[in-house]
Amino acid sequence: MPAVDIPGSKSITARALFLAAAADGVTTLLRPLRSDDTEGFAEGLVRLGYRVGRTPDTWQVDGRPQGPAVSEADVYCRDGATTARFLPTLAAAASHGTYRFDASPQMRRRPLLPLTRALRDLGVDLRHAQKEGHHPLTVTAAGVEGGDVTLDAGQSSQYLTALLLLGPLTRNGLRITVTDLVSVPYVEITIAMMRAFGVEVRREGDVFVVPPGGYRATTYAVEPDASTASYFFAAAAVTGGEVTVPGLGEGALQGDLGFVDVLRRMGAQVSVGAESTTVRGTGELRGVTVNMRDISDTMPTLAAIAPFASGPVRIEDVANTRVKECDRLEACADNLRRLGVAVTTGPDWIEIQPGAPVASAVEIKTYGDHRIVMSFAVTGLRVPGISFDDPGCVRKTFPGFHEEFGALRARL
Repeated sequence: MPAVDIPGSKSITARALFLAAAADGVTTLLRPLRSDDTEGFAEGLVRLGYRVGRTPDTWQVDGRPQGPAVSEADVYCRDGATTARFLPTLAAAASHGTYRFDASPQMRRRPLLPLTRALRDLGVDLRHAQKEGHHPLTVTAAGVEGGDVTLDAGQSSQYLTALLLLGPLTRNGLRITVTDLVSVPYVEITIAMMRAFGVEVRREGDVFVVPPGGYRATTYAVEPDASTASYFFAAAAVTGGEVTVPGLGEGALQGDLGFVDVLRRMGAQVSVGAESTTVRGTGELRGVTVNMRDISDTMPTLAAIAPFASGPVRIEDVANTRVKECDRLEACADNLRRLGVAVTTGPDWIEIQPGAPVASAVEIKTYGDHRIVMSFAVTGLRVPGISFDDPGCVRKTFPGFHEEFGALRARL
């Protein structure tokens, strides 16, 4: 039974770095993800004056509940959405300072407005240098009083996560009324991790109540990335092979592990144990209609294996995937059509007709998106000659993906 060593969760590593930086004391992170996104987050903390020690398997962060150690900094967020959304929020809690943030052209295109509007409503002096609601931006910090704020998190749950993480650093705590919310499991990750650092969030319907008081440093183990695991689980499903991912089991924080339930509905055999999850392909993949609002990062994975199903695969309620690293709905549709697959899309859905791709030796257009590369690598297990116009963009979350996936291909 091939066991695959999946690197640490990007989402958990980013949250852990924020929490560690804000905590009182030194936090040790075990098995954090080392990728372009997380290295960029750690580098941003260093630019803000935090001490971050990094070895291959552990990172240590010397927390500063009072905020950044420097009163002025320029921070480049690279392509990282968590970096670009969380670090300006962290800087806003400083008692004083001017902090300028910028990001890659790709990240500059991605929206920030619901978060920056909420921060302004809380009294934060925040200015966009070029386009309202986008990087670059400047935060002139003077601490955050706290209180009531309303937030639309219908584009990204990261907006809510950023405010939740900020709450204990405000003078009076926060009451966040959410008018719309996508990817709820990611918010549940945030709340569970805040609890591990000593803060209990209370939810009252659409209102999240965060007390003031700060975080406690701890030792925190980062679990494997469930979104990344989806490519390996899908590989088993489309080849009739078997894959086990240690470290992702019944107690996993990440909602994206729910992707295996989709594979089960399609005909794969799935076993979720206490410490690991196993998927075994049965030689059959059935068509399915599935709402992926809460696990939308795995939408491209399902789209990439959909042509091998016996019936249509329809993925619904994933409008937010249009404002990720690229428009993932259209990127998936474009590449499937390149392979000769019939696809239709709507504002928040994609439907893929059955029938193995008729084209081979196709170059997949990645749009610089790591998830498009990793998803269509799974398609390549059944379609010879697939290549990518930018295979290296996997460095964002999994620099060693091609080597690890190639090793799995040889064992399946």
